[in-house]
This record gives sequence, structure tokens and C-alpha cells, in this order.
Amino acid sequence: MRNVILLAAAAASFVLAGCNTIAGAGRDAQSVGRAVTGTAEDAKR
Repeated sequence: MRNVILLAAAAASFVLAGCNTIAGAGRDAQSVGRAVTGTAEDAKR
């Protein structure tokens, strides 16, 4: 029973770490998108 609890806790920590990683990647992609948009707007002028 103890092994099952330890395995569940380890799996939960990997899931939570994965969510944070995906969220960080999403923020990075948004930042790049804003930079590209800003550069495109500057090139129009």
C-alpha cells in the first residue's frame, strides 16, 4: 500500500511540473508573438 501512495505522489508531482512547463512555454510564445507583431507594425511605417 505504501508503494502505491508513493507512486501516486510521484505521478502527481510530474503532472504539476508538466503543467508549469507548458504554462511557461505558452507565456514565452506570447512574448515572441508580441515582439514579431511589434516589429511588423514598425516595418509598416
